[in-house]
Order: sequence, then C-alpha cells, then structure tokens
Amino acid sequence: MTRVSETLRAEAAKRILIKDGPYGTGIQAERLQAPDYCGGLDLLKDQKGNNDLLNITKPEIVRSICNRFAEAGAEILATNTFNANAISQSDYGAEELVGRINRAAAEIIREVADRHSAQDGKKRWVAGALGPTNKTLSLSPNVNDPGFREVDFDGVKAVYREQIDALVEGGVDFILVETVFDTLNAKSAIMATLEAEQALGRELPLMISMTLTDLSGRNLSGHTVEAFWASVRHAKPVTVGLNCSFGAAQLRPHLTALSAVADTLIMAYPNAGLPNELGEYDEAAEETAAQVREWIDSGLVNIVGGCCGTTPSHIAAIAGAARDCTPRAVPAAQSGTLLAGLEPMLIAA
Repeated sequence: MTRVSETLRAEAAKRILIKDGPYGTGIQAERLQAPDYCGGLDLLKDQKGNNDLLNITKPEIVRSICNRFAEAGAEILATNTFNANAISQSDYGAEELVGRINRAAAEIIREVADRHSAQDGKKRWVAGALGPTNKTLSLSPNVNDPGFREVDFDGVKAVYREQIDALVEGGVDFILVETVFDTLNAKSAIMATLEAEQALGRELPLMISMTLTDLSGRNLSGHTVEAFWASVRHAKPVTVGLNCSFGAAQLRPHLTALSAVADTLIMAYPNAGLPNELGEYDEAAEETAAQVREWIDSGLVNIVGGCCGTTPSHIAAIAGAARDCTPRAVPAAQSGTLLAGLEPMLIAA
C-alpha cells in the first residue's frame, strides 16, 4: 500500500497544493453566545470562545466551514483542534473532554474530505492540528525566577500524546504541529508523534509550522528559521514552514531563508495582513493571493493556504493564483553536521 506521505509528495511534485484556512475566523462570524458553545454539557465554567468544543456541541458549524474551504479548492484540510489539549482546555474546565473533542473533530473533517474526493476524484488529506498550548517549556513566566517552569517536557509530551491518539482514532492522515512559538514545545509534540507512530506500527507523518514573533525572523524561544529547521529536521517532517506571524509580504524574507535549507516540502499559510486597531483583518482576498503568488514565482513554496483573518474567499483566490504554477524544487540535504543554538551551525564533513 502506498504511504500517505509518498502520495502527498508525488502530488506536490506536480503542482502547488492548497491548504485550508482558519476555523476561528469562520466561527467568529457566527456570533455565538456561551450557551451555543456549551450545548447542554455539564460544565461549570463559561465556554464562550472555546472553539474546539464546537466539534461536539455544534458539529454542523465546523462541517460547514470545512465544506466551504473544500469548495474553495483546499486539498489539505486541518482539524478544528488548535486548543484541543488538556493544558488549554483546563482554562475552560473541559480537559476531560479532550479525547472526545479530537475524535469528533477528525471524523468531521475526514467525512468532508472523503465526500468531496468521491464527488470529483481529487485526492484530499486530513491534518490533525496541534497548537502550541498556552505554556512554554523554554521560558519562565516569572521574571524573578528564570529557572521556574509551569510545565515539564514529559508532561507536555503526554498532553500531546492524548490528543494525537484521539486524532488518529478519528482518521487523520498527518499530525500538524503548527504556530510553533517555542521550539521545545514543538519537540515534545514531535516526540509524542514518533511514539504514537511506533505504537501504531505504521507511518504517522509530521507537518511542522513555525510562527515568528518579530520581524527579525525569530520565534519566542529565540530561534531563527534556519536554527528551527536544524532543531526539528531529525523528525523527517513531510512539510516544514511558517504560518500566522504576519502577512505574506513580511514573511517572504524568512520563507526565502527556510526554503533554501529545508530538504522537504515547504508549506506556508499567512495571516490576511496585519490586524487593525480592533484586531480585525482588512486585507482583501485578491491582495493576499497576489502576495502568495510572489512566493510561488520565486520558487519558495510547495503548499500554500491561509491563517488568521483568511476566509474561503481568500483560499479560492490563493488556489486561483497557484493554478498551473511550478512548485518549489526540494534541495538536497546539507552535508555535514548541522547544529542549532539560537543560530544554526554547520560543521563541514
């Protein structure tokens, strides 16, 4: 049987593939109130804003958003599980529902993907999304105690493993570790995925996506994109890339740097520009697509999509801009020993 990673790579060699957009933007447009989120569940805390819970309380909303992305041309459909982990769900007192939320999320997206593929014969993939949690392994939350951590590596790994196992039960093809602001958090998710893969006895491919916290091109734990790649390349991800952060124009120089060193597919999905003073995104679909087209024309990407503020209209415009374009050529792996602190260091062979 052909492995799913091989199928994705084969398609990505022919054309630019399209990822979907965010669930948060679509859910915000629904103007839901607290009872809509809770759905009659016996939870003590206010659930307003708990978008992941909607996988079990309002699955029709999640399904509708996914449908619209698929109709817009998205082939890689991610689950609505950015905060569906025990750490993030503890803020809502809903950590006991993590398994149920992730299974339901994966089943919803799997059904949409398979239904659209049956209709037009076009392959689609489901990516189980893991967000960064709201804790950091690399930094202390207490400026007076630099050594203090609210979480430890094994604990975060266990949290991710719970989420991964449920996503796999629901039918995902890939595990997408996205919006990585702390490289050590990402490494715990990577280890959880590798352990889950070993337990399954079959391939469980990884997609990894970093987010930048300033225009210098570093994440919160201080890594450049090249150092980040040096830190995660051992996991042999099917894709690596950038998401969220800023608009496409601001991401371009850092995407250029990553594209030059990563010997795997590059997947990038920017915000719809920068937010305005109200925290909303004003960049029109055509403008986002035009900037993404500049990435494509420069040979920087294999897979493109949208993050915060993007809508099905943005994804449709991006898909149109990417149509019949040549995908990035994946470079050969660097020879020598590649190490990383906050900067990469290549020791020649």
